[in-house]
Amino acid sequence: MTPTSQTITLETGTGALPARLYGSRPEKGYAPLVFHLHGGAFTGGTLECGAYISGILAAAGAVVVSADYPLACEHPFPFALTALFAAVTDVYRRRAALAGRGAPLYLAGEESGGNLAAGLAMMARDQRSPPIAGQILVSPMLDPSLATASIRRADAGSCGCKWADGWQTYLGSPEKAAHPYAAPLASSRLGALPPALVVSAEDCPMCDESRRYADALASAGVPTCVHILPGPTEWPDSISCPAPKPAAWTGAMRDLFRDFFVSTRPASRSGRLKADPAVL
Repeated sequence: MTPTSQTITLETGTGALPARLYGSRPEKGYAPLVFHLHGGAFTGGTLECGAYISGILAAAGAVVVSADYPLACEHPFPFALTALFAAVTDVYRRRAALAGRGAPLYLAGEESGGNLAAGLAMMARDQRSPPIAGQILVSPMLDPSLATASIRRADAGSCGCKWADGWQTYLGSPEKAAHPYAAPLASSRLGALPPALVVSAEDCPMCDESRRYADALASAGVPTCVHILPGPTEWPDSISCPAPKPAAWTGAMRDLFRDFFVSTRPASRSGRLKADPAVL
């Protein structure tokens, strides 16, 4: 079942950014507000590609703003990240209307969207605004060296594979790979980031870098939960394709997302957090 959504636009300072809104503002209290980003190896992907994860986040009780973003083919790093930071700031300003007064703001993304979500979390920490309650990273692209065992098993480490080409296009020049906002896994300064939920799958090429980033966050004192789904899944491609997904994926991730929202809920606030399977 395709999750229902409505089209909205977000302000970036350099033009409007298209987005889809999933879920609805509760009549009382608030719901978690999630700023979500689709995958596509930085060079592809659409709002439709992000519908599956957005629907699960909404089913876990959140209001989800799934944003499109400028692709690296025309706009290499840091163009998309800068535009998205302005967009998530706009979402934060509108949080009362979108999800209720006091709604906590989360970042989420899969594959290249997970990279951008991680980079936004660093930017928000360094600029001390907007406040981020947590980050949800689903098989994020974090390592431009493509040197992990899970990448090698996928035969994805040489030029010509979409992830190698995506990294090259996104970075634009080799020295950008040293920038922590572009390649979060290489960052030596991960402290004070928001709590993280990292999800991947055993047969996903990004499995090892997902684990490594979760370990690095935990070592830096960031509350972190990592969950690896059993294969075969054909992640991350199968996440964004329109084909029906196994019910086990949906149920497992919905529960993980809901539990993460509960564990990171701001103290002394009341809010709605009710799973809504009808959203899917």
